[in-house]
Amino acid sequence: MTTTELRITGMTCGHCVAAVTEELTALEGVTDVSVDLVAGGTSPVTVTSSAPLDPSQVAAAVDEAGYSLE
Repeated sequence: MTTTELRITGMTCGHCVAAVTEELTALEGVTDVSVDLVAGGTSPVTVTSSAPLDPSQVAAAVDEAGYSLE
């Protein structure tokens, strides 16, 4: 198992968390996504996967959800 720590900006509510979680969970090998929402700030996100994730795929998934990596 691999754990990837992300910092995502722009999330403000539970819907935001759900959108990010859905996009990251869709990445191949992702088994868990944990978001600690900091409304209007930078939210720490922990992604657990079976193998290391491709940073460009992670960035694309976060962008698709409508948010930005810090």
